[in-house]
Amino acid sequence: MIEESKKAPAFSLKDQDGKKVSLNDFKGKNIVLYFYPKDNTSGCTKEACNFRDDFPDFKKLKAVILGISPDSIESHKKFADKFELPFSLLSDEKKLVLEKYGVWKEKSMYGRKYMGVERSTFIIDKTGKVRKIFRKVKVSDHNKEVMEALKELQ
Repeated sequence: MIEESKKAPAFSLKDQDGKKVSLNDFKGKNIVLYFYPKDNTSGCTKEACNFRDDFPDFKKLKAVILGISPDSIESHKKFADKFELPFSLLSDEKKLVLEKYGVWKEKSMYGRKYMGVERSTFIIDKTGKVRKIFRKVKVSDHNKEVMEALKELQ
């Protein structure tokens, strides 16, 4: 299980343009790593657009935003283009990173159990340590919570 103040698990996944993106690419920067269930669904769209709308403020804090879901590269491309997302969406179809970060969980809806992504955000500092974990994220104003946590790292 990932804990705050411990080293973030390394990963390497392809983004919406098919380019390989690794955690190591961002040494020296704060990272907002957010896991979400599915492209083009209401909650995930709202979360992505909130991060997009505050992107200039995140940039001022020298923070990189990365979104990860089990959707395909093609799905991410359409989603990023449709909503003009200025950050990378990483495809984890094999769910390896989702499992490493402990966000691939059994969920329940209307009494039916299934496996899915628990909406979560990890703030990783410039040294690669997890500084803040948000689990079971509620989308409304989550971008503001993340912003406040980043400001505390400055």
